[in-house]
Amino acid sequence: MTPNVDEAKRHPTRTLLILAGATTAFALAQTMVVPALPEIQQRFHATTAAATWVLTAFLLTASVSTPLLGRLGDMYGKERLLLVALAVFGLGSVIAAVSDSLAVLIAGRAVQGVGGALFPLAIGIVRDEFPREKIAIGIGAISATFGIGSGAGLVIAGLLVDHAGVEWIFWLSVVVTTLAAFGTWRYVPESPVRAQARLDIGGAVLASLALLALLVGVSQGNSWGWGSGRVLGLFAAAVAFAAAFVWFERRTSDPIVDMRLMARRAVWTTNAVAFAVGFAMFGSFILIPELVQTPAAAGYGFGASVTAAGLFLLPSSGVMLFAGPLSGRLGHRFGSKLPLALGTLAAALAYFWLAAEHSARIHIYLGSTLLGLGIGLAFAAMANLVVQAVPQDQTGVATAINSIMRTIGGAIGAQVAAALVTASTISVGRAVLPAESGYTDAFLMSGAGAVVALLATLAVPGPHRAPARAGVATEAA
Repeated sequence: MTPNVDEAKRHPTRTLLILAGATTAFALAQTMVVPALPEIQQRFHATTAAATWVLTAFLLTASVSTPLLGRLGDMYGKERLLLVALAVFGLGSVIAAVSDSLAVLIAGRAVQGVGGALFPLAIGIVRDEFPREKIAIGIGAISATFGIGSGAGLVIAGLLVDHAGVEWIFWLSVVVTTLAAFGTWRYVPESPVRAQARLDIGGAVLASLALLALLVGVSQGNSWGWGSGRVLGLFAAAVAFAAAFVWFERRTSDPIVDMRLMARRAVWTTNAVAFAVGFAMFGSFILIPELVQTPAAAGYGFGASVTAAGLFLLPSSGVMLFAGPLSGRLGHRFGSKLPLALGTLAAALAYFWLAAEHSARIHIYLGSTLLGLGIGLAFAAMANLVVQAVPQDQTGVATAINSIMRTIGGAIGAQVAAALVTASTISVGRAVLPAESGYTDAFLMSGAGAVVALLATLAVPGPHRAPARAGVATEAA
């Protein structure tokens, strides 16, 4: 039995918990495999380059499926597409859990990536079905799960790999996804908001090709060489497909992405902030765990285990739990530009602090805490700004584009951070380790990305009234 919209308005907390469970499952899956990569590489006798496709495949399908399912949710119902995304994500988790080869594991991760659409769909449901005064806070809470799950995933993965096995990373995803799917089917109502349009197949294909070319080039840049013909060719193809996509979308009657909508100042500036925040944020998931795992004999680092390394990010995840809803409350009262500015400023200060002070554990904990505050405030504010700037029947695809910009920024930031860390090395016994200066430079780079995000925030328009539901049709839930 599916409840009606009034039921959701009477029980927004219950609906929010179910949606947060769904998005947390995806956020956990993003980072849980990172600590497991050495074990995966050893189990399947794979090279480092081959094992990294476990991450790359997930990233690619998430980027391609997010705008497509977001738009389908606008057209055919967000709760319906949320269940589809959960089902496909769960299937991918099962494939990965039972995989007996690296190829099957990569295939499972690629199927899992479809879960990237869970975030824009969940945000759309909050906008469509929550009481007006609870929308900003609800979106803030959903947005916060991205950072919370990503940070907690590193800790949980360490425990599972050490005590249960790699496959339990994926079985955990199956359990969480099953519970979220049941809760969605039982308690989350279907949105009455519909976009009256046809599916833009041509636009979807061109967008997918552009994203695939760009992200494969970025993800393989360090291993293939940034100046190699393959990488440059992929970047050229990405530009060509992107140009063709814009040209096509401007001329089709029912575009998957309305370019006039994306050209609104409130939308493109927020997307620029998302790119810069993603660039700054994803370096932390690489930099902090690797730094604290470095043996103390190198002159820095603490020789932490995989599990203990994840604990250094727990303060960040814990603070996000409160920063997301706080961002929503501040945005509801003063406009979401304020928490966005505060968030990007806090993130910049966190990285500059870590660049200057990382010789003691307390330094890392303090930096992690400040970083969680900044990212939690910023993620929630960006989602709310996009929602406020677009018609209700464009919520799914607009928030999906914002998510993709963050993902692209994150992919580039992670690769640049990795390149900086490995640019200079030292010998410690028989081991060759990154020099401390590499981490300092990478933290400074991430801080500079956060400063760019802060400057872009200044271009975001101030508080304004949300646009009317032009072109929206409704139907009985």
